[in-house]
Amino acid sequence: MGSRRHDVIRAGLLVAALLAAQVAITPAVAQTKPGKRSAEPNRFGAIAYNRESQSWGVGFNFARARDANVEALKECGNGKCEVVHKFRNGCAALAVGPKIHAVTSGATRDEAETKTLRRCTELNKQASCNLVAWACTR
Repeated sequence: MGSRRHDVIRAGLLVAALLAAQVAITPAVAQTKPGKRSAEPNRFGAIAYNRESQSWGVGFNFARARDANVEALKECGNGKCEVVHKFRNGCAALAVGPKIHAVTSGATRDEAETKTLRRCTELNKQASCNLVAWACTR
């Protein structure tokens, strides 16, 4: 009976040692897994526009989307301005055509401007459009 008791104690010590080792290893494993969150914080931007007055404004590189909207409206300077586009971690551009304006986002300024001009031309049935504003958050 004495040897059985020693075997049970050894087994218990082995289990305890394994559990302790697992607890010690688990945090390190958790830290090496890729996280869902980016190391860089989100940055927000917005473009405001009023067709009647041809006024526009941009707000960019803000930690909160609301702050970007407020800045864009403030820069627009006309009480009838509206935020026409909001974006995050990238760029956006505004183009004005004879009848309709267009605003799109892109990873870079060049991409945003190219997409915006293409979209504006489509919306205005192939009439020419002019870029009037752009902004990037990085």
